[in-house]
Amino acid sequence: MMFLDLTDVKYYVMKYHRLIKKILSTTGLDNCNPNRIPATEPLAKDPDGLPMSEDWSYPSVVGMLLYLSTNTRPDIAFAVSQAARFTHDPKQSHSSAVKTIIRYLKKTMENGTIVSKPKSKLTLDCFTDADFAGLYRHEPDNSIDSARSRSGYIIKLGSCPLIWKSQLIPTICLSTAESEYYALSQSMRALLPIQRILEEFMLQVNIPQALRDVSNRVHVTVHEDNTSALSLATEQRITSRTRHYHARWHFFWQAVQNSSVEVIYCNTTEQQSDYMTKALVWATFIANRKMVQGW
Repeated sequence: MMFLDLTDVKYYVMKYHRLIKKILSTTGLDNCNPNRIPATEPLAKDPDGLPMSEDWSYPSVVGMLLYLSTNTRPDIAFAVSQAARFTHDPKQSHSSAVKTIIRYLKKTMENGTIVSKPKSKLTLDCFTDADFAGLYRHEPDNSIDSARSRSGYIIKLGSCPLIWKSQLIPTICLSTAESEYYALSQSMRALLPIQRILEEFMLQVNIPQALRDVSNRVHVTVHEDNTSALSLATEQRITSRTRHYHARWHFFWQAVQNSSVEVIYCNTTEQQSDYMTKALVWATFIANRKMVQGW
């Protein structure tokens, strides 16, 4: 990992440019034409597609991309998560998708995630999103995966992305609201333990008073762009339309009731986890990346 300590500017750049060079060398794409985005469409099974013809190891390259995506590059998390589904039997279409990611990394090799020093109190912000049945008409119609939705979230400490995840939802969601609420509930499973650890940490470490609350609590805000999921999380009222939701998805209600966590509405254009759930057009992708990674 490369740290640029720019004390005067008061920010750091986290990047793995050496790993990207290794990926380019392994795949023979050192002199490839660069891409502006890492994914252009949903990636699905290709049962009738041609076998992969490249001479590099698909699982090995995807493994390196996974390491990169989970450490400093949330901008490729969605694309890499898609490609990782097919390590057991990659087709030519899947290796082409991997090369699309690599060409994007070629263009953005010297970039990563910009981390600014905190200017105010430490806060936790969680942005959560879902893409309902995003593989419909991409997966074969007789495949259960054609009905699956994708969830994604980003948890930020101050302005720094701390944890992010993009994954297919294992159960079949019956509506957009259900997929959004599932994504919200899953993000809470990561968010609430982080909140508790931070509050315990603040009691043991001499953090400047300007960065902490007088009660040593960490203010947590979850940003949700779906009004149905937001209503269910805050009003906590089961209706005939939501009674089929699994009870385990409501586990975070107590944290909302005692004001440990605040769930608020955010506009879709401000939803920072949008690029964790779907392939975006260039302008929307760049705007999302700017909000999360600072460039």
